[in-house]
Amino acid sequence: MRQWSLWTLPLSALCYWLVIDAAALTTSAVVVINAEPPFDLDIARFAGIAVTATAVIVGTSVFIHLSRDTKRNPWSVHACYLVAGIMVLPPNLLILLLLGPALYGVIGARMQPHRWVFTTAGTVLATLAARLILGWETPSWHPAMLLAAGAVLVLARAAIIALGLRLRRPKATGSEILGDPIDVTLGIVAVSVGVLMARVVVDEPVMALLAGAPMVLLEQVGHLPQWRRSAQRDAKTGLANSMHWDRLAVDELRRAESRKNPTAVLLLDLDHFKRVNDDLGHLAGDSVLAAVALLLRTNIRRGDLVGRFGGEEFVILLPATGSSEAEAIAQRVRRSVAALRVPLTTADGSPHELVGLTVSIGVATTQRFGYELPDLLAAADSALLAAKGSGRNLVTMA
Repeated sequence: MRQWSLWTLPLSALCYWLVIDAAALTTSAVVVINAEPPFDLDIARFAGIAVTATAVIVGTSVFIHLSRDTKRNPWSVHACYLVAGIMVLPPNLLILLLLGPALYGVIGARMQPHRWVFTTAGTVLATLAARLILGWETPSWHPAMLLAAGAVLVLARAAIIALGLRLRRPKATGSEILGDPIDVTLGIVAVSVGVLMARVVVDEPVMALLAGAPMVLLEQVGHLPQWRRSAQRDAKTGLANSMHWDRLAVDELRRAESRKNPTAVLLLDLDHFKRVNDDLGHLAGDSVLAAVALLLRTNIRRGDLVGRFGGEEFVILLPATGSSEAEAIAQRVRRSVAALRVPLTTADGSPHELVGLTVSIGVATTQRFGYELPDLLAAADSALLAAKGSGRNLVTMA
């Protein structure tokens, strides 16, 4: 037990996660113990919802496995059938329906056990809170009440999990904590599909299967942010790849030109990086690239654009930045790289801490070379070559 990754959480996160887990477990046990036995119609409705949800989740999981696509937790699919369950099932069968998200964490998501338990616990508490809003014994079908219950389900779950993630990683970005903006839209659509599913289940439980097609569509739409990131981001560093960075930089330069704002481009190249790959292995080299990428993200300002151009070369665009400020930022980055200590594993499996890494930087500004990106990159590249030729670990202004 001492080796469980749960114990690596910060103390505040550990306490919060355990409280949420205990609250969900206790609440579920109380509901099951105090609930009346379900009627045959309740069981039929549960079967219609559960069969549809199982068919969608298993079917999409098999498709993802066969296509070798990246897995994604289909929360929008879970929200559909949970909303239907909140509206038409007694509390004890609603608890049973919550086994869907729990089992998916076991067979599909491959997350760490304590994360799976915490996420499931958040889902349980949000679902029961939504049922309480709608009416514990006899759920209301009033549109305002349905809207309130759907909002509680989606927002309460998001808030519970977001706070846990923030406590676990205080420096995480907003998108890492809250997800993508499209998730809000998917949540609204999922609640709507769930309401329609509940409506048909009331009269004919088998008609729940009609909700299968929109649930599959929701699951596929949920992959859009992931697919977009794959097309825009460098896989090893998480930074914008060269093509995406070019598009962002051109747009930023057009805005800068219209406002007559100075802008600078920094071209960075790690010194003697080939030695890292040759001496320590390519996986060690990947660790170094990821560490440098993280350093760059933490050393730039909001609005600056950082990307990876390939190999050991990085690029940064600094809006509203003149020559002297650009040089100061480049020097700060250079010093930070020189102070970097990268824990990694060598090709033979030995732990190692890399120190002494340096970077050469070439800087070009619109004040000298105008607002055309190719001109700025060419000038920065010439300055970078001059820094390399003068001994490396230098900043050179074009």
